[in-house]
Amino acid sequence: MGTLKDKIIEVLHTVHDPEIPVNIFELGLVYDISINENNGVQITMTLTAPACPVAGDIIFEVQQKVEAIEEVKDVHVQLTFDPPWTKDMMSEEAKLELGFL
Repeated sequence: MGTLKDKIIEVLHTVHDPEIPVNIFELGLVYDISINENNGVQITMTLTAPACPVAGDIIFEVQQKVEAIEEVKDVHVQLTFDPPWTKDMMSEEAKLELGFL
Protein backbone atom coordinates (compact mmCIF):
# COMPACT_ATOMS: atom_id res chain seq x y z
CA MET A 1 0.00 0.00 0.00
CA GLY A 2 1.22 3.48 -0.78
CA THR A 3 1.09 6.62 1.26
CA LEU A 4 -2.14 8.52 1.78
CA LYS A 5 -1.06 10.97 -0.92
CA ASP A 6 -0.50 8.04 -3.32
CA LYS A 7 -4.03 6.80 -2.56
CA ILE A 8 -5.47 10.26 -3.22
CA ILE A 9 -3.60 10.49 -6.53
CA GLU A 10 -4.85 7.03 -7.48
CA VAL A 11 -8.45 8.11 -6.79
CA LEU A 12 -7.98 11.35 -8.75
CA HIS A 13 -7.01 9.22 -11.75
CA THR A 14 -10.64 7.98 -11.76
CA VAL A 15 -12.14 11.48 -12.11
CA HIS A 16 -12.62 12.64 -15.70
CA ASP A 17 -13.64 15.87 -17.34
CA PRO A 18 -16.69 14.67 -19.32
CA GLU A 19 -15.62 16.75 -22.32
CA ILE A 20 -12.08 15.30 -22.47
CA PRO A 21 -11.40 11.54 -22.26
CA VAL A 22 -8.46 11.94 -19.86
CA ASN A 23 -8.47 12.02 -16.05
CA ILE A 24 -8.07 15.34 -14.23
CA PHE A 25 -4.69 14.37 -12.75
CA GLU A 26 -3.07 13.66 -16.13
CA LEU A 27 -4.72 16.80 -17.55
CA GLY A 28 -2.77 18.80 -14.98
CA LEU A 29 -5.88 20.19 -13.30
CA VAL A 30 -4.67 19.24 -9.80
CA TYR A 31 -2.20 21.89 -8.62
CA ASP A 32 -1.63 20.78 -5.02
CA ILE A 33 -2.57 18.10 -2.51
CA SER A 34 -1.94 19.01 1.14
CA ILE A 35 -2.53 16.66 4.06
CA ASN A 36 -2.47 17.96 7.64
CA GLU A 37 -1.53 15.99 10.76
CA ASN A 38 -5.19 14.99 11.30
CA ASN A 39 -5.48 13.58 7.75
CA GLY A 40 -7.50 16.55 6.60
CA VAL A 41 -6.94 16.99 2.88
CA GLN A 42 -6.86 20.20 0.87
CA ILE A 43 -6.84 19.86 -2.90
CA THR A 44 -6.17 22.92 -5.02
CA MET A 45 -7.30 22.43 -8.57
CA THR A 46 -8.49 24.22 -11.65
CA LEU A 47 -10.66 23.52 -14.67
CA THR A 48 -9.87 23.63 -18.38
CA ALA A 49 -12.06 26.74 -18.67
CA PRO A 50 -13.55 29.14 -16.06
CA ALA A 51 -17.03 28.68 -17.57
CA CYS A 52 -16.84 24.88 -17.48
CA PRO A 53 -20.49 23.72 -17.38
CA VAL A 54 -19.65 20.62 -15.31
CA ALA A 55 -17.44 22.39 -12.74
CA GLY A 56 -19.72 21.56 -9.82
CA ASP A 57 -19.94 17.91 -10.86
CA ILE A 58 -16.15 17.51 -11.11
CA ILE A 59 -15.52 19.17 -7.74
CA PHE A 60 -18.26 17.08 -6.10
CA GLU A 61 -16.79 13.88 -7.58
CA VAL A 62 -13.29 14.78 -6.33
CA GLN A 63 -14.65 15.52 -2.84
CA GLN A 64 -16.75 12.35 -2.72
CA LYS A 65 -14.03 9.99 -3.95
CA VAL A 66 -11.28 11.41 -1.70
CA GLU A 67 -13.62 11.34 1.34
CA ALA A 68 -14.22 7.63 0.62
CA ILE A 69 -10.55 6.85 1.39
CA GLU A 70 -10.57 5.29 4.85
CA GLU A 71 -7.77 7.37 6.41
CA VAL A 72 -9.12 10.73 5.18
CA LYS A 73 -10.94 12.69 7.88
CA ASP A 74 -11.95 15.82 5.96
CA VAL A 75 -11.65 17.13 2.39
CA HIS A 76 -11.66 20.68 1.12
CA VAL A 77 -11.46 21.28 -2.64
CA GLN A 78 -10.23 24.77 -3.52
CA LEU A 79 -10.91 25.92 -7.07
CA THR A 80 -8.47 28.42 -8.56
CA PHE A 81 -7.79 29.91 -11.96
CA ASP A 82 -4.37 31.26 -11.03
CA PRO A 83 -2.37 30.20 -12.90
CA PRO A 84 -4.80 29.55 -15.74
CA TRP A 85 -4.70 26.02 -17.11
CA THR A 86 -2.95 25.45 -20.44
CA LYS A 87 -2.29 22.35 -22.54
CA ASP A 88 1.36 22.56 -21.40
CA MET A 89 0.23 21.36 -17.93
CA MET A 90 -0.88 17.98 -19.27
CA SER A 91 1.30 14.92 -18.72
CA GLU A 92 3.09 13.42 -21.72
CA GLU A 93 0.62 10.52 -21.48
CA ALA A 94 -2.37 12.86 -21.76
CA LYS A 95 -0.83 14.79 -24.66
CA LEU A 96 -0.16 11.53 -26.48
CA GLU A 97 -3.68 10.24 -25.81
CA LEU A 98 -5.24 13.47 -27.14
CA GLY A 99 -2.91 13.65 -30.14
CA PHE A 100 -0.92 16.72 -29.04
CA LEU A 101 2.47 15.00 -29.52
